[in-house]
Amino acid sequence: MSAEIVNLRQFRKKQARSEKEKQAEQNRISFGRTKAEKQLTRALNEKSDKAHHAGRIETDDDGA
Repeated sequence: MSAEIVNLRQFRKKQARSEKEKQAEQNRISFGRTKAEKQLTRALNEKSDKAHHAGRIETDDDGA
């Protein structure tokens, strides 16, 4: 009939760590992107910028 002795300080720390880990997991799901995804987005943005600038009409602003 002996109960397990629990150190409350250690219990609170363990509980706080698990709560932080749950929050971190949620943040990884919500905000995390892989390096490959970031590179793909960057490449697509650069490609669209080049296409946009390639279609510009050059004008001479000599004031004539």
